[in-house]
Amino acid sequence: MSGVSSKVRGNRASRSATVLSGYVPLPMLVVTLVILLLGLMGLAIGVGSVSIQQSTVWGVIANKLSLAWLHPTWFLPDWSMGRENIVWAVRLPRTILAATVGASLALVGASLQSVTRNPLADPHLLGISSGAALGAIIALLHTGMVLGAVTVPVFAFLGALLAMFLVLLVANFAVAHSAGRLILAGVAVAFVLTSLGSLFIFMGDHRASHTVIFWMLGGLGLAQWGQLWFPISALVLGSAYLIYNARYLNAMILGDETASTLGVPVERFRIVVIVVCALLTGAAVAFSGVIGFVGLMVPHIVRLLMGGDYRKVLPLSALLGAIFLVVADIVARIIMPPQDMPIGILTGLVGGVGFVVLMRKRRGVAL
Repeated sequence: MSGVSSKVRGNRASRSATVLSGYVPLPMLVVTLVILLLGLMGLAIGVGSVSIQQSTVWGVIANKLSLAWLHPTWFLPDWSMGRENIVWAVRLPRTILAATVGASLALVGASLQSVTRNPLADPHLLGISSGAALGAIIALLHTGMVLGAVTVPVFAFLGALLAMFLVLLVANFAVAHSAGRLILAGVAVAFVLTSLGSLFIFMGDHRASHTVIFWMLGGLGLAQWGQLWFPISALVLGSAYLIYNARYLNAMILGDETASTLGVPVERFRIVVIVVCALLTGAAVAFSGVIGFVGLMVPHIVRLLMGGDYRKVLPLSALLGAIFLVVADIVARIIMPPQDMPIGILTGLVGGVGFVVLMRKRRGVAL
């Protein structure tokens, strides 16, 4: 009897998602979310220890991009050089990084939940964040800034790549290419890399360990114009591949045998998706530290509202993930002025509570 009631609730949830999806065409929803994202990014640039009006924010951006000719009276340069530097050199790169990282983590979470058929899969499932943290620990405590300002991001990215290759190596050694066994390989690698990270912290200068801990809590303070090209390029290339293969991700949800009969090269496609997700996660974590729950929560919210078709789930997850992290960055900067709360703390709190509420609303229904 309970099984029947669960099935009925599942059908109701599916119908509600389909109805909502039918009311709002995908292009219109994408445009709406893009406009909302741009508005929130403008708001994020304006808030902080120094409040800046939106007219100044958009005026500085328009002048820097040589767009003032669109409406000369709107973008008259009546601001100080200090405010211009705050907008252009500090807050705009930070806000763009927040949107990029949020979109990347949400895309990775949605994709891994398909290829592993695990509703709890997120960007940190395969030990990638543990590898990135290990690289950052080595850079901050042992090598020093040998590469200048890019030392921590470069070492963190190399650590993420190391984690990815270790997972694939363990999977090949154990002949474990199924979804469940790949997850187990990732968990094992994560434990090993986390232990190594703790060892390097223990062996390093304890007076500098607070820097490592702050980085691992997540933050966007490393954002610089000269470094943004890397996470943005990873997002563009990774999202293009994943969205192009959305039909394969739809098939993978049905199981390996069904996907294989539909023409999907299951093992090869799963490994390629994991590699793409590792690159996206590594590029994001390298510049933002460890930020949790974005990749876990956002895809479930999108599926709850718009159904499970990955042709919709992927672009909407990217946009909603970007919006979520931009909003989180705004709150992190105003909740404890003049200090910035580490954004990883905030996303963990909000994501954890939100996910419990989501499970409560969908009890009896598979996420």
